[in-house]
Amino acid sequence: MEKPNKNRKIFIVVLILFVALFIYISYDMSSRTTAPWNRPKQLNRALPGALPDSDSLKLDSLLEEADKK
Repeated sequence: MEKPNKNRKIFIVVLILFVALFIYISYDMSSRTTAPWNRPKQLNRALPGALPDSDSLKLDSLLEEADKK
């Protein structure tokens, strides 16, 4: 069995470094990205009060009815 030559060792080291860098970048991008179905939750955590409550329309219509009476 022949010993791996110097170029093959360099290739293997560079390949391992490239794959490790690619995995790190992929993990970093995925941890900073928000899934589309989580965006309203993220906005509400970042800026409380930026999104109206889910029943705000119902609440407004109830207030308008109370004002009319």
